[in-house]
Amino acid sequence: MTAKSLLIVSALALSSLGIASAKSYDVTLLAPAMAGTNELKPGVYKVKIEGSQAVFTDVQDGKSVRVPVKVENNPKKFGYTELETANQNGMDTIRAIELGDSNTRITLGQ
Repeated sequence: MTAKSLLIVSALALSSLGIASAKSYDVTLLAPAMAGTNELKPGVYKVKIEGSQAVFTDVQDGKSVRVPVKVENNPKKFGYTELETANQNGMDTIRAIELGDSNTRITLGQ
């Protein structure tokens, strides 16, 4: 193996570690809510950030929806995961999520 090939293989291995270790966050919805243009039913969801999208996976049935997000970094870590919602036309709409034990805040619909 040449030095260049070894460097490429090492870079690919390191980049796949970052993808494999992407953390998910639990979010519980007590009522139906809109995430972007998707209506989420009440229940527990795993939220994972993939680039500029949040992936909401329903823990019960395994179905996922992708929502465009803007990822922001806060100077201090958030103590717990918290949803920021607004009520529009009688339906809660998820505006942002502060991801617990991280510096990350995502704003939906960006």
